[in-house]
Amino acid sequence: MATTSPHPDSPSPYRVPVVVVGAGPAGLTVGNILRAAHVDCVVLETETRASIERRPRAGVIEEWAVRGLQRRGLAGNLLERAQLHTACEFRFGGERYRFPYAELTDRHHFVYPQPLLVTDLVHEYVDVRGGDARFAVLDVALHDLDTDRPSVSYTCPESGERRLLRCDFVVGADGARGVSRAALVPARARIARHDYGTGWLALLAEAPPSCDCVLFGIHPRGFAGHMPRSPEVTRYYLQCPPGDDPENWPHERVWAELHERLGAAGVPPLTEGRLIEKRVLDMHDYVVEPMAHGRLFLAGDAAHLVAPIAAKGMNLALHDAFLLGDALVACLTKGDGGGLDGYSDACLRRVWDYQEFSQWLSEVYHGTAAGDPFRTGTTLARLRRLFTSPAAAAAFAEQYLGTAERY
Repeated sequence: MATTSPHPDSPSPYRVPVVVVGAGPAGLTVGNILRAAHVDCVVLETETRASIERRPRAGVIEEWAVRGLQRRGLAGNLLERAQLHTACEFRFGGERYRFPYAELTDRHHFVYPQPLLVTDLVHEYVDVRGGDARFAVLDVALHDLDTDRPSVSYTCPESGERRLLRCDFVVGADGARGVSRAALVPARARIARHDYGTGWLALLAEAPPSCDCVLFGIHPRGFAGHMPRSPEVTRYYLQCPPGDDPENWPHERVWAELHERLGAAGVPPLTEGRLIEKRVLDMHDYVVEPMAHGRLFLAGDAAHLVAPIAAKGMNLALHDAFLLGDALVACLTKGDGGGLDGYSDACLRRVWDYQEFSQWLSEVYHGTAAGDPFRTGTTLARLRRLFTSPAAAAAFAEQYLGTAERY
């Protein structure tokens, strides 16, 4: 059981104010905020450093999130190397419709693949700020979370010894399948889940982007997406049955469907390339309420998952990290626990807003492929309104960019 007391044979414990479980964007950002305030912490990660620096994940970062990283000295490489996106494009009915959100809002997106951001954050935490990160650890377990003496134990990969870290707080940032979410007491936490009933074939192609922006293909055969990642690599998505086998999608079929679903009058054909990743994602969301239990505070995918429909996951992880890192610093250096008390509620307001937008956008993406004339009609009505109503365009831009004044 993850929250039981440590085994009496555990070695002498090491004391540290905060243990962060998980070295993704959320965990590493919290770690960097703590180190900048001279608060000691240990980051535990079950993968190797090389592995987390290259695993493919998200790439779209909202401007407010980048500014938050910049204020904390964590955006140097990002600001130098990221692409700026100022528009997106919908393609449906054989036509293209460009949505220039920067013209409407004076805001934009940054495109910076998550592996690069993680590499930057690890370097800053370990190599620059002298943070303690322990990679490839085994059998992580959380203990006594509902007391004022929580601890985290793990097996050292080099020695095979069991080690114990006593702390004041535990940050659970180890994703959907990590031990942090599993440590929650069911009677005190609710997990709300939504399944979209569809799958996406996620693809990475060794091919330059075929357009200067994100493309959304709304087609009776299913949704298709084009997301530039770098001058040499493009992320594509294809709607498919949930649980589909990626082997059902050979190179020729993938590119035939992409050409069909992203085609429009007057646009050049897509630039094809070798497929270097191919996996099926079943589209679903979940939210854990509350995002705290005793001395455990969840962040990122451990607390909430947003399907890649609206490209919100990494942004929510960073939002959690900013709030949690600042709240931990205030508590540990000034004795001010107000930020920790309000952490869950403050995070969940943005989480639920993003979840609602994901649901709305899912109907736009998938409605015409449902085989239901009524859903097709309402989907096309939404799209027409987006390009004919300034009020609808402004509302979409605000949600797409995450720029609401209050959540």
